Amino acid sequence: MTKFETILDDFAFLDDWDDRYKYLIDLGRSLSPYPEERRDEAHKVKGCASQVWLANDRRMEDGDEHIDFYGDSDAHIVRGLVAVVLALYSGKTVTEIKNIDPDEALKPLDLSDHLTPQRSNGLASMIATIRKIEPS
Repeated sequence: MTKFETILDDFAFLDDWDDRYKYLIDLGRSLSPYPEERRDEAHKVKGCASQVWLANDRRMEDGDEHIDFYGDSDAHIVRGLVAVVLALYSGKTVTEIKNIDPDEALKPLDLSDHLTPQRSNGLASMIATIRKIEPS
């Protein structure tokens, strides 16, 4: 998975939004295959115009529970947005997840000015789904 800092750097390097959309699509293509058994209503993100699924696995590391997220979408650009969200949140503890200010973290990408309202709502729904997670 591409690191969030790398995505920020790559977006800063690409000054044309056509190139940024292509990059988002490439990020989506680089996602690990999403497990078919998790492509169900329980993992479907509500509030997205496209179909989006998010799942997680938990693991212990240095005495803390870390959460690894997986996701997919049936739309290319949205799948890229899934990749961005996963890069931001995956591998972190619940406390770290809750402490991330998504608006501030995503601000350098300038997505709000370049996404359709439906995609912006979907992005917000993905983030809200992840931020609802509680420790086990």
